[in-house]
Amino acid sequence: MTSVPHVRFHDGHEIPQLGYGVFKVDDDVAADVTAQALEAGYRHVDTAKIYGNEEGVGRAIRASGLAREDLFVTTKLWNDAQGFDDAIAACEASLERLGLDYLDLYLVHWAVPAQGTYVEAWQALIELQKRGLVRSIGVSNYPLPELEEIIAATGVVPAIHQIELHPYFQQRELRAVHAQHGIATQSWGPLGQGKSDLLDNTVITDIAAAHGATAAQVVLAWHLAHGIVTIPKSVTPSRIVENLAAVELELTADEVAAIDTLDRPDGRGGADPATKTA
Repeated sequence: MTSVPHVRFHDGHEIPQLGYGVFKVDDDVAADVTAQALEAGYRHVDTAKIYGNEEGVGRAIRASGLAREDLFVTTKLWNDAQGFDDAIAACEASLERLGLDYLDLYLVHWAVPAQGTYVEAWQALIELQKRGLVRSIGVSNYPLPELEEIIAATGVVPAIHQIELHPYFQQRELRAVHAQHGIATQSWGPLGQGKSDLLDNTVITDIAAAHGATAAQVVLAWHLAHGIVTIPKSVTPSRIVENLAAVELELTADEVAAIDTLDRPDGRGGADPATKTA
């Protein structure tokens, strides 16, 4: 069984540094591929209400026979339920769909600054943690001003911030602020969401050739080397296994530095959290 390193949150809980994401995976497919991921050795699964596959993920968890305490399950609050009472109800509904008594991590999925409810959503997550429905709480896709605002307004620092992050879009300013606050950084789209040429970049492919590894493994190993939690998604059985094996790939300092040079001003592939309106 592949041994996955863990990252410790400031609240004392730990998260497996490499997990399995199910973004844009249909519910029935999610049940099958999540089962494959758990069989391969993943113990961290990341879903969201908006993905529409929490029930499938829950079926895979129950079928796995794994002890609940051996799994780390994340889901997320969608943008239409950021009001306090709505957020409480949304978490309870996610737990019901997943068939779980508690979540290891619950995230506000997007700040959506234009709605003006991101502080209220964060207050709801604080309450959910107090009630024991959620062990750790965090945010996803928060611009820096909104991240600082929720901390100032509540005095509660997110355990983790999930953001688009990959070698073409390294989010150095946000990562520096995370370090100041003790917030763990988690990447979505780690293999270059919307940037299909990343895995063909010669810096990446040359390092892969030197290690007898895949380009995806090199990129994931780069995340791990920087202490970033990451959740690659694949529905291909061989790639599910290959991605997990990235934890066994140790890049040299020079190789990490070479990948660091790939950051681009136009590297973002997904939506901009500052301008997302729904």
